[in-house]
Amino acid sequence: MRTDVIFPLENRRVWVAGHLGMVGSALVRRLEGEGCEVLTADRAGVDLRRQEKAEAWIREAKPDAIFLAAGKVGGIVANDSYPAEFLYDNLMIAANVIHAAHRQTVSKLLFLGSSCIYPRLAAQPIAEEALLTGPLEPTNEWYAVAKIAGIKLCQAYRKEYGDDFIAAMPTNLYGPEDNFDLDSAHVLPALLRKAHEAKLRGDRQLVIWGSGFPRREFLHVDDCADALVYLMKSYSAAQHVNIGSGEDQTIFELAQIVCDVVGFRGEIVRDTSKPDGMPRKLMSSKRLLNTGWAPKIGLREGLESTYAWYLRRDGDGNGLRSAVGG
Repeated sequence: MRTDVIFPLENRRVWVAGHLGMVGSALVRRLEGEGCEVLTADRAGVDLRRQEKAEAWIREAKPDAIFLAAGKVGGIVANDSYPAEFLYDNLMIAANVIHAAHRQTVSKLLFLGSSCIYPRLAAQPIAEEALLTGPLEPTNEWYAVAKIAGIKLCQAYRKEYGDDFIAAMPTNLYGPEDNFDLDSAHVLPALLRKAHEAKLRGDRQLVIWGSGFPRREFLHVDDCADALVYLMKSYSAAQHVNIGSGEDQTIFELAQIVCDVVGFRGEIVRDTSKPDGMPRKLMSSKRLLNTGWAPKIGLREGLESTYAWYLRRDGDGNGLRSAVGG
């Protein structure tokens, strides 16, 4: 059975910070059934990297609850190419929004982190207690440090002021509004786009980065949004909470599924000159799953619906647009 609702969202003003992103847009969809007023603000209207802008917007909008899903995201290439931006932007967004939420007495805030916060060689599956027990993965440490700071800010404001600020750490996400730019995308959308374009060109091979042996866990973004709303309504504690599917597969196995879904029939070739990243990243979601919540969308089903969305988004199906919304 699910745990009791301690913070109902009905008739509340709920701000989804980062509503144009993959997670933010999924949250907006999920909140349609909660009877709440969803608040949004685009980047042009409020730059969350600026403390005065963040606080002014919260003061005027008066949200009762905040889902903090805004941030700069990207894959290995983007993290390695723009370390200062990934650290500064995400650190400032977390600090500014959390501090402003405290000053404006927002009733509840949920900070969205990432599974990359955990040590590179953490014991698998990775429990919440593994945080800060070892060195980070070098290819995404800048993003990870900012997300760790966000978790600690939530804990610090809870400890010092009693603010009901919580944090959730989803595994690798995919789904509608994902980033398919090959220079900045995560592995799954990058593979999906590469397989699609390889099929259109009639290629005989699809090249994947690294050895193909690293294992990754994936969760559809709509399942993640459901878990986030569930936690907002039913969870209140300092400990951050993992959100995952509980299953993982190798990158090579993922590429095989992607190629099957897309209809690419060529050979999958490994480029071992490229980095693998963390050897395995499977999170333990027992803390959440034991409360009764569970994901509903399987990997293949999720990939099929994501590919269908990708084709609809592109219109003519040529798959050559370089970025979400571009």
